Amino acid sequence: MVKEKRPIIIDTDPGIDDAVALSIALNHPELDVKLLTTVAGNVNVHKTTENTLKLVTFFEKQVPVAKGCDKPLLIQLEDSAEIHGESGMDGYDFPQATVKALDIHAVEAMKECILSSAEPITLVPIAALTNIALLLSMYPETKQNIKEIVMMGGSLSRGNTNTSAEFNTYVDPHAAQIVFQSGIPIVMVGLDVTSTAVLTKNETEKIKEFGKVGNMFYSLFQHYRGGSLQTGLKMHDVCAIAYLTDPTLFTVQETFVEIALEGPAAGATVADLKMKYHNTTNATVCLDIDIPAFQKWVVSNLEKIN
Repeated sequence: MVKEKRPIIIDTDPGIDDAVALSIALNHPELDVKLLTTVAGNVNVHKTTENTLKLVTFFEKQVPVAKGCDKPLLIQLEDSAEIHGESGMDGYDFPQATVKALDIHAVEAMKECILSSAEPITLVPIAALTNIALLLSMYPETKQNIKEIVMMGGSLSRGNTNTSAEFNTYVDPHAAQIVFQSGIPIVMVGLDVTSTAVLTKNETEKIKEFGKVGNMFYSLFQHYRGGSLQTGLKMHDVCAIAYLTDPTLFTVQETFVEIALEGPAAGATVADLKMKYHNTTNATVCLDIDIPAFQKWVVSNLEKIN
């Protein structure tokens, strides 16, 4: 029996690992990408939007794209161009996008998509949570038709910005706080797990042979500073898509998560794993990932696109 497609909205800031995540999601038989929304993060929102449009054009998909927030709610933007390159997707000469972003803001586009959907939508933020926080604050009625939020962000251990915070929650901690306090079921796939979800030389050499798609990714991988081709390339955002299609890849725990808003730990996701201070949970947090199975999943999905 064919599984029904799961309707999702992906909020993104491409970014090279975002590009892999979007490519698999746009072509996965179990996922129905209703909308792509963009936000400032890895690079500014104009570049993240252009990159998203280029990917939609590359794969010849008819998925609407809406540009979102150009800065965090309350603090200055700190991007990650040193990791992903000046354009956000350095290394491959994409054809000019033949599609345009919608004329409305990402938050408005999400609201319309969610409220008009016949079945609950899953939100998949793989970027700073600014757009999602504004959606839930401005249009709380959308919560009734959101199934869950499956996000890449946060960390149960060290960060990759300050000592404790992962980049997506660090960029806009106030937005992250709003989302975690929303009452919507949340799955957090954090940095401590995604940093181990690497593609090694073995996988990248296989991907290289996958025709046009493989050439595109192999070219991007040469410019990605999230790890290296020698030690392994970290597929952070891809993990959120992997969770959607095969949650058995992950070990998880129900817990309560709150966000540090300022000081040397701003953006840190503090999890009460022993439930010593809370009597309710607000998130399912990933604790571990089956790395060989994940690597096989990525290669298999990229091969199917080819």
